[in-house]
Amino acid sequence: MIKARLLPAVGITAVAALALAGCSGSAGAGEGGDSNEKVTLRMLVNVTPNLTEEFWNDLVAPFEKANENIDVVIQDPGAEGVAAAVPRLLASGDAPDIVQSLAPNGKLAPELVDLSQYEWAKNGPLAEQYSMDGKYLMAGIGVQLQSLFFYNKTAFEEAGITELPETVDDLTAALGKLKDAGWTPIQEGGDWMSSHTLQSLALPSVIAENPKWYQQMSAGEVTFGETYGPAIEVFSDWVKQGYVPKEALGIKYPDAEQSFLSGKTAIYSMGSWFAGSQAKAADSAEIGVFRAPAMDAGEQPAMGANIASPYSILKVSEHQDAAAKLIEYLTTDKTAVADQLEVDGNFRDGYEYEMTDLGKELLQIVADTPAEAYTPTGGGYGERTLPDGYANEINTQTQALMGGTSAADVVEAMDAWFAANAG
Repeated sequence: MIKARLLPAVGITAVAALALAGCSGSAGAGEGGDSNEKVTLRMLVNVTPNLTEEFWNDLVAPFEKANENIDVVIQDPGAEGVAAAVPRLLASGDAPDIVQSLAPNGKLAPELVDLSQYEWAKNGPLAEQYSMDGKYLMAGIGVQLQSLFFYNKTAFEEAGITELPETVDDLTAALGKLKDAGWTPIQEGGDWMSSHTLQSLALPSVIAENPKWYQQMSAGEVTFGETYGPAIEVFSDWVKQGYVPKEALGIKYPDAEQSFLSGKTAIYSMGSWFAGSQAKAADSAEIGVFRAPAMDAGEQPAMGANIASPYSILKVSEHQDAAAKLIEYLTTDKTAVADQLEVDGNFRDGYEYEMTDLGKELLQIVADTPAEAYTPTGGGYGERTLPDGYANEINTQTQALMGGTSAADVVEAMDAWFAANAG
């Protein structure tokens, strides 16, 4: 059996020749990978400092050992990345069988195999949320939580906060106590992270009260002001009260993360991947986490989340059944899933790996979150999407709020943006 290899997306003619040679004489789309005929599967993956060549080769090795007629060729997209490589490879006729890390969207969906016939795909993490037109076009390994507030336990103790906030009013009161105790209440920053805190504040209630908010906003059936407006006002008040430092816009993401890790600030809204950063930190403050609360007590807050490591099969693949068999392994095998979750700090109820205490707190949040409570953030995904450019616009307007622009002016600007882009 050929050992799993890492091949660059460049020099693709040679790759295609290799794939054809490995597949000659094999069955077409209907083969299941159970015959003695050799099948070569090419899988285009995201290669990062964590997801290395060695990691991917080790990950698929047990599958290859159990399926000696299937060779998995790991394909590196290079500097252009998976998103840019896929349309180029499709256009050139040299597309891989499987694509990893690329969530389905309106442009890509027609190129993907519907996995609805597979229970493991339909029952996977966020499967319903990512479905499009009733089709399940990907299967993932777990979730990245977004609607979270990490907190410095020492800061909470010094401020006399004995219970974690369960409503937005509780959170606002906690910020006041933290400021009075001499702490910088919220760790904010510039660039892309500016709007993360605002979305963590808003979406748990916006989506809980209106599960079809994304679709209705895109169709122009509701306005930003009447749905998101209350959260804008709360965030604006946080700025006025000094809970969000005025100098935050000049702080870069790595510096914001380090500031919170080192214990200089009290609360930090960030995705669950922060647990990985904390685990690697040489010296970290004692940190806990709580889900972003809803406006009203007793309301199940929505939880912003993204799929972790989605896998899809391209329709042009001549080995779709074998590809499905590989994806089933990658998304259901206990060891394979746990290895993938651990390497990038993701989570899935029922799948555990060696975690820090903070990681265990996040896993408990996953266990306590009903599937229907998950929601996209930013521009959305699946059938729940907003007009192109929303993520940049909400970030721009959040920075305006942080700079002192009134809530009313920001709401007016967002309503105008949707009026020009929705419908």
